[in-house]
Amino acid sequence: MDWQAILTSSFFWGFMLGLVFCVLSLFALFRSQGELKRFRRMLSDKLEIDADQIATLKKEVASLKSENENMRIKIGAGAGGGNNLQSLERHLEIYARSEKAMMVSAPGFAGAWENAKSAAMSEIEDEERGKSLPRRIFQKLFAPSKEAPKNLPQKGEIIAAGSSGDTQDA
Repeated sequence: MDWQAILTSSFFWGFMLGLVFCVLSLFALFRSQGELKRFRRMLSDKLEIDADQIATLKKEVASLKSENENMRIKIGAGAGGGNNLQSLERHLEIYARSEKAMMVSAPGFAGAWENAKSAAMSEIEDEERGKSLPRRIFQKLFAPSKEAPKNLPQKGEIIAAGSSGDTQDA
């Protein structure tokens, strides 16, 4: 066969057209495989970054939880520590008063110490109950009132009473 017959044959042109389509499809296949590899690399990089961020966040959450627990314990201890501080202040006051009483009667230390200590303790207990005169006075002067007095006249009543000259009951 000669070249002209081959080039004019429909089989040849169909084969060439099929070969072109095959080359184009192979080119598209390789290009899509390369793109798929690129997407996989991008996805793996993104997953690594996300895993690092999640690990960092988990560490931060764990440290914040432990810090929160420590703060809760400190707050709990601080709330209970207020009573302990008051107790220490009370004992310090008892010992200070006992020492003062001991300076007066120093010959027999043990008996005098116990007497002074019990006297100071009874004074403190009386003050805590409000039976001591200075304690009652200071409570009246400095303690915040829980309820407003009900029998005091209001501002409008004072003005009205002052202008009319009459005194009104509240």
